[in-house]
Amino acid sequence: MQRVANCILINNNHILMIKKPRRGWYAIPGGKMEHGETIKEAAIREYREETALHVKNPSLAGVFTFSIFEEENLQQEWMMFTFVCDTFTGELTDNCKEGELEWIPIDTIASLPMAEGDRKIFAHILSSDELLYGAFSYTKDFDLLAYRFDPSTD
Repeated sequence: MQRVANCILINNNHILMIKKPRRGWYAIPGGKMEHGETIKEAAIREYREETALHVKNPSLAGVFTFSIFEEENLQQEWMMFTFVCDTFTGELTDNCKEGELEWIPIDTIASLPMAEGDRKIFAHILSSDELLYGAFSYTKDFDLLAYRFDPSTD
């Protein structure tokens, strides 16, 4: 099972996002954990590698599992640890290998093209300080099949 860590950086009512070239979807900067890293270390390192910014004291906001299915067969599974932060140092890079970096106003996040599960994660994290646990099932084309949260967001 692959483990990834990312961080939602909030600054002046904006969130720094990456627009990925493959689908044109927006995503939270982050990536794969390295052997021996803590989830927090991975989130900080990945954020710095993608943006050149050093997030300070990020707080864990959510832990999620993702399962990708082709028909009824499990093809991929990973865990994602999402942090939130509002303090950083450094200068934003102009050259991100992962996609185009953009500061997005918080009130427009919900209308961006992104994975449907990410939209649901943002809805909770931007409205609650409660740690969110979730599980998502997707098709191989990233159509959301099912999800559940603890605590429930319904």
